[in-house]
Amino acid sequence: MSNIKKILCFDLDGTLADLYNVPNWLEKLQASDPSPYREAKPIYNMQKLISILNILIKQGWEVRIISWLAKNSTKEYKTAVRKAKREWLAKYKFPCTTAHLIAYGTTKADSVRNIAAPAILIDDNYKIRKGWHLGETIDPINENLIERLQNLVEG
Repeated sequence: MSNIKKILCFDLDGTLADLYNVPNWLEKLQASDPSPYREAKPIYNMQKLISILNILIKQGWEVRIISWLAKNSTKEYKTAVRKAKREWLAKYKFPCTTAHLIAYGTTKADSVRNIAAPAILIDDNYKIRKGWHLGETIDPINENLIERLQNLVEG
């Protein structure tokens, strides 16, 4: 039996990383340029977010990233995008146990379906949140993510 209480599953692009405000992000991705994934600024105050996540981790939560790769990627570009996303996570010291960097359009729930713990998905994409059936979801665009996470802290 796992001692994981629940899992927080974060999308990356548009949820934690402000990819869509990187100049010419779409054109760069379409040209197989992974730089926007490294250049994106954090959407949140990372010090505050990481502080709350570290408390939750100590209380038995697991933190994961479940993020799609670029659409219509070659094998080489998928490798470059995975590297860029891992560099972004390392740069901002995001405390995740696992980063599932999966093909565009893959069902995100498949990354955690076999774990016997409820999973909360934090994703900016409504369609993906609507299709999540492993627990609750958080809409980081229309909800206060920091406040929602703070409310999960015990004591």
